[in-house]
Amino acid sequence: MNIGELSRKTGLATSRIRFYEKIGLLKTVRRKANGYRSYPPEAVMVLNMITTGQQAGFSLDELRLLLPADLSQWDHHHLLTTLQQKVRDLENIERKIAENKARLLAVLHEIEAKPDDMDCAANAERVMTQFGWHLLPHRETDQDDS
Repeated sequence: MNIGELSRKTGLATSRIRFYEKIGLLKTVRRKANGYRSYPPEAVMVLNMITTGQQAGFSLDELRLLLPADLSQWDHHHLLTTLQQKVRDLENIERKIAENKARLLAVLHEIEAKPDDMDCAANAERVMTQFGWHLLPHRETDQDDS
């Protein structure tokens, strides 16, 4: 199939397909006598795997190492260990995001709990002290009185 048909089947721009070919991710390309690219049916699957891999958090370099030149030559052990490591990486990211969200929600709650008779600056100092943060001392700028 030609690049236009491959683009329609995958939803990828032709420039993206050429890019994947250029960086060595799409290796199933053949050139016809007229110089046009010709792609076998499995190119659709390879491009879908690349897209899915990127959405799962794999970098293009990681995908280049993971995808064999010939899809019938998968290294089962390498594939499993790589996918398991990516799952662990994503779980660590999820944990960090949850921790950051909890911290932000706690700060937000304290800011919203500002007593009615307290101004914003005093409330900021109260919140920062509560969380163990310290304000930098205010520095007056020297002004020339002349």
